Amino acid sequence: MNRVLSELDALSQQIRDCRICEDHLPLSPKPVFRVSSTAKLLIVGQAPSAMVQGSGQLWSDATGMRLRDWLGIDKNKFNQQADIAAVPMGFCYPGRGTSGELPPRAECAQNWHPKLFPLLTEVKMIILVGHYAHAYFLGDQRKKSLTETVQSFEDYAPRYFPLPHPNPSNTIWFTQNPWFQSDVLPVLKKRVAEVLT
Repeated sequence: MNRVLSELDALSQQIRDCRICEDHLPLSPKPVFRVSSTAKLLIVGQAPSAMVQGSGQLWSDATGMRLRDWLGIDKNKFNQQADIAAVPMGFCYPGRGTSGELPPRAECAQNWHPKLFPLLTEVKMIILVGHYAHAYFLGDQRKKSLTETVQSFEDYAPRYFPLPHPNPSNTIWFTQNPWFQSDVLPVLKKRVAEVLT
C-alpha cells in the first residue's frame, strides 16, 4: 500500500475518533471532513453547521449550494472525493452565540492540520473560505480586511484563492461588493476547471 495513503487513512481515523474539545461542544463530537491522497483541490472552510454535522457531508446545506455555484462544480462532481478535499478549520459544529455560530474550535487546527495537510501532496490550489481560513494560511500576507483580501486574490495565486463565506447571512456583503460576482467568480471558475482537468 502507498505510504502516504496508509498514513492518511490512519490519521483520518484518529481525527474521526477525536474528543479533544468534547466538553465544549453542544452536540456529540462528529468530526466532518473529507480527504484523498489524489485530491487536486482543497477547500478550507470554517466549521460544519448543525445540519452538516448531522449529515456528515461538508457543504451539503444552502451555504454549500452557493459555494458549488461559485466554483462552477455540480453536486456530483463536488462529491467525487478523489478530486476534491474539504477540511474545515474546526471539524465539529461549535454551537451558537449571541450573533450567530461560534468560531471554529482552535484545537482542530492546532492538533490536526499540521499533520493532515502535508499528506495532501497532489493539491494544486487551496480555496480559503472566510477569514478564519485566511488568517491561518495567509497570516501577515492578509490585507486589512476580508474585503481587501478577496479583492487582492491575485496576490495569493496560484496556491491560494481567498473567498468570503457563502453563508446567506452575508447577503449585504454580496450586494455591497458587486465586483466579486463580475470580476472574481469568473476567474475562480476558470482556475478550478483547470485544476480539476
